[in-house]
Amino acid sequence: MLTIGQVAERSGVPHTALRFYEERGLIASERTAGNQRRYPRHVLRRLAFIRTAQRVGLSLEDVHAALATLPDNRTPTKSDWSRLSASWQVELDARIDALRRLRDRLTSCIGCGCLSLRSCFLHNFDDEQAADGPGAPKLKPAVEGGT
Repeated sequence: MLTIGQVAERSGVPHTALRFYEERGLIASERTAGNQRRYPRHVLRRLAFIRTAQRVGLSLEDVHAALATLPDNRTPTKSDWSRLSASWQVELDARIDALRRLRDRLTSCIGCGCLSLRSCFLHNFDDEQAADGPGAPKLKPAVEGGT
């Protein structure tokens, strides 16, 4: 069993985040007679899973839902990670598409559809983009109706 300080040091996750993750049900600890947290060693792999999922842009709700699919609240294995990451493929592809659109078009326009920039790469002649709904349709991922 590891103290909260040991887990923070080994995982690189601050004490405050460990408490937050515990409050959200992402990790669990046991309490000593003196009410101090003690974590099993496998929590380090679970924290690595959480941090990796966050790095690729997944919400804590997505992470919680994924971890809830594991039997008996266990640590994800390599095959678990493969299965879970495959389920996020569509979302990640959409984010990559949105970032590429933003990267490739941002220097010439933000895609707002305002009609105010005559030299805009994404010029919205005759306000045609109004039919595409709110936001910046030329910067939205294709799966979300981006043009």
